[in-house]
Amino acid sequence: MFFKKIKNKLLLSLTLLIIPNITLAYSDYIIAGGDNIGIELNSKGVIIVGTYEVSGKNPAKEASLQSGDKIIKINDIEVSNIEEMLSTIEKISNKQKINITYLRGNRENNTILKLTKTEDNIYKTGLYVKDNITGIGTLTFIDPNTKLFGALGHEIIEKNTGQKLEIKDGKIYSSSVTGITRSDIGKPGEKNAKYDSNNIFGTVNENTTSGIFGKYTSTIPDKKLYKVAKEEEIKTGSAKILTVIDGNKIESFNINILKLNTNINTSKNILFEISDNNLLKYTGGIVQGMSGSPIIQDEYIIGAVTHVVVDDPTKGYGILITKMLEEAEN
Repeated sequence: MFFKKIKNKLLLSLTLLIIPNITLAYSDYIIAGGDNIGIELNSKGVIIVGTYEVSGKNPAKEASLQSGDKIIKINDIEVSNIEEMLSTIEKISNKQKINITYLRGNRENNTILKLTKTEDNIYKTGLYVKDNITGIGTLTFIDPNTKLFGALGHEIIEKNTGQKLEIKDGKIYSSSVTGITRSDIGKPGEKNAKYDSNNIFGTVNENTTSGIFGKYTSTIPDKKLYKVAKEEEIKTGSAKILTVIDGNKIESFNINILKLNTNINTSKNILFEISDNNLLKYTGGIVQGMSGSPIIQDEYIIGAVTHVVVDDPTKGYGILITKMLEEAEN
């Protein structure tokens, strides 16, 4: 769908073992989102997403570069985006061989990339690259005390490489839904939207398996506060989701929680089905862009929509809200 561990320090004396208490600072009551948002994430380094041949050669393959590698230096000069990468290469007098420092996973490597000069005197790298990702999703919560927000409920994957995007920074901004491509069996639909990237709501500093998180920098909306549900307070049965399917209007739609699995470290803690005929008629079920839609039960915020069941888009999964709040603080 679509976008740390706390270390205990042990102090041992002759007579006493002290383990400091770990307390979480998120509020008991938070603002439930449901807003459609635009998302832009900037990567750490320049991501290679593909290669191509130049004059019958493949410079990237000869340099042992592959999709998913992140270029972080050109001739020992740090580069964090495509513009810096091109500017650095342009200043190199001998462009036939350039030194590339790149990350593959967490390991730093070095190689020589031989640029190929075309007939029109343009040097080609043989690389397809990108340095950011944009898309839409749904805001899950704002903590009015800490001004932290969470959205999506799952990580954002770079689709060409299939890897979680390691981000430098990012932002969320205004977006409105212009239409819906309906879901069908085996074919998840999607929200169609327009956005205003200049109307910024907040800054993103984390892209994790529990969602994207950051600081809400716009005016905190004057909206109803929902109590944060503990795991034992969540039950199967009726609930609702808050989401946008037209313009900027947040609506409430009925769901039925089928199964709970609170013991696994995943974004699939809550299995539910859409029971709202109006939503089913309009969307066919869960569609891409609903990720992050808050799940409400008995005036509690209990979680957020994360995935659609592809073989039956009337069903979906959700993550516990407490997992998102804990990650937001790390």
